[in-house]
Amino acid sequence: MRNDFVIFSLVSVAIVVAVGFFLWPPMWWSFIVLGPIILLGFYDMTQTHHAIMRNFPILGRGRYVMEELRPKLYQYFIESDTNGAPISRIFRSVVYQRAKKVLDTTPFGTQLDVYEEGYEWMNHSIGALDAHALDQDPRVIVGENSCEQPYSASLFNVSAMSFGSLSKNAIMALNGGAQIGGFAHNTGEGGISSYHKDPGGDLIYQVGTGYFGCRAEDGNFSPERFKETVSIPNVKMIELKLSQGAKPGHGGILPAKKNTPEIAEIRGVEPGVDVNSPPYHKAFNTPIGLLELLKQMRDLSGGRPVGFKLCIGRRSEFLGICKAMIETGIKPDFITVDGGEGGTGAAPLEFSNSVGMPFREGLAFAIDTLEGFDLKKDIKVFSSGKIITGFHLFRALAIGADATYSARAMMLALGCIQALECNKNNCPTGVATQNPELVAGLSVTDKRVRVANYHQETMESFVELMAAAGLHKSSEINRSHIFRRVSLNEIRRYDQLFPRLDPGCLLKEETVPENWSSMWEEASAARF
Repeated sequence: MRNDFVIFSLVSVAIVVAVGFFLWPPMWWSFIVLGPIILLGFYDMTQTHHAIMRNFPILGRGRYVMEELRPKLYQYFIESDTNGAPISRIFRSVVYQRAKKVLDTTPFGTQLDVYEEGYEWMNHSIGALDAHALDQDPRVIVGENSCEQPYSASLFNVSAMSFGSLSKNAIMALNGGAQIGGFAHNTGEGGISSYHKDPGGDLIYQVGTGYFGCRAEDGNFSPERFKETVSIPNVKMIELKLSQGAKPGHGGILPAKKNTPEIAEIRGVEPGVDVNSPPYHKAFNTPIGLLELLKQMRDLSGGRPVGFKLCIGRRSEFLGICKAMIETGIKPDFITVDGGEGGTGAAPLEFSNSVGMPFREGLAFAIDTLEGFDLKKDIKVFSSGKIITGFHLFRALAIGADATYSARAMMLALGCIQALECNKNNCPTGVATQNPELVAGLSVTDKRVRVANYHQETMESFVELMAAAGLHKSSEINRSHIFRRVSLNEIRRYDQLFPRLDPGCLLKEETVPENWSSMWEEASAARF
């Protein structure tokens, strides 16, 4: 009955327009407007993909239009300063302000509910220090005892984002900012392009399961290509990626639309097809094999620091890697711990939402395990997971990290507006797309300065927090400095939430804490 009425209405309009045209020729102007609507109505009634449009021609399209517009309408007209996701407006704003070096102070007190569960803060000292008297660029040395070419790393660096996931202009701006500010730029698993090399910023070359940049014809690891790739002076460290927070245990995804001939050539794959990195490595299948590959990479690179990145999953497997370090004497120079909250990578919803240990728990577990095996003194730990402000950096170091990465905040410094279009190749700011017209809108000259500004301002805020706490060096920060509200009437320090293990307690079965015994027994250096 409804379709009959619609058909009758559309035919009636068409007849009225046709008759009107013959009786009064100027009436043809109305057909310019009504004609497409009539045709659209007939198309909606005959298509079979959308029941709403079939049952409610023309009007039913409003539902799909609003579905597309909903995130934008929410962000600009409904979202408050504190409830935006995944990054709220107050944090997006502070990145923009620091990138542009404009006023970044806030009036009238905090907008956060300090009595809400999950609220966190640090305590200051009455004996606060003069921040200007402290080192404004605190750094950490990676590989100082094991490498011929140790690296002095900033405490705040650009996290792994590949050329392919990001545009060439975004890569050049990030690396240019790293060159200006003296911090490191992680290449992501997509290999090293000319856009990574030309600005001259320090690079951390990431090797994923696809071995892009060091890939043999059969898709395996090629020592020869690896040695050639890392021979450039820009490469300061090598990071072997086991998993990442966006999709741990899944492997990388490069949509076909983003896989241009240029990107395909850099990665050594066929252009115009989806590129799915395997969820596992082919070059090793045991913890001992992992460490042997790291040693091979260190030797091939001329003694550069090497490490691996992971999101903590099965805890016994990380213990197995530590047991392999004790058994073989081979140790990475650094380990990067990513939070399971998900990052810039396009990923299935289930993996972003429900796989992998979150940042705080994962980082604390990794630090405690390394200390339990008496390994932490030889290994630096980098962490990532929504590191946006100086407080986030301070909190990561309080848990036990030596330095941090940031991905999404660095994208915001580039001009990202959190349009949530990263996986569709139509990023409106030209950051996460390979569409040449959109990429052209991102000015490398301007954005590289903003990236450097954001890094500098964030490091200054971090140093001010150290001074407020009465601390002279970043190594003095510990878990007792951070507090978390776990309920309306209960507050816990981080050293209570995440009690540290005694150094060396995991080296012998008789000293393993009771709540660690089952995973300690399960852990093996010979298998994952």
